[in-house]
Amino acid sequence: MSDSSAVRGSRDDRSGEPRKRTSIPTFYRQVVAELRKVVYPTQEQLVTYFIVVMVFVMVMMGIVAVLDLGFGKLAFSIFDGSDGV
Repeated sequence: MSDSSAVRGSRDDRSGEPRKRTSIPTFYRQVVAELRKVVYPTQEQLVTYFIVVMVFVMVMMGIVAVLDLGFGKLAFSIFDGSDGV
């Protein structure tokens, strides 16, 4: 099998014949069937996930802010230009 047909997936692996396109109604039924398999989180889980994400984001913002402040002060102390006398 050449690389181009492997990437495109234009042939059926079992018989070597070209694959037939899925019709729109069949595609829609498959999508609906897959969506029925999805387990959606409860409201309690959503609130918990939201709080965890918010805490993580706040911690990361704090770390970035401290690093920014530190590097800013370091850059100003290096490039200040005063002799310090």
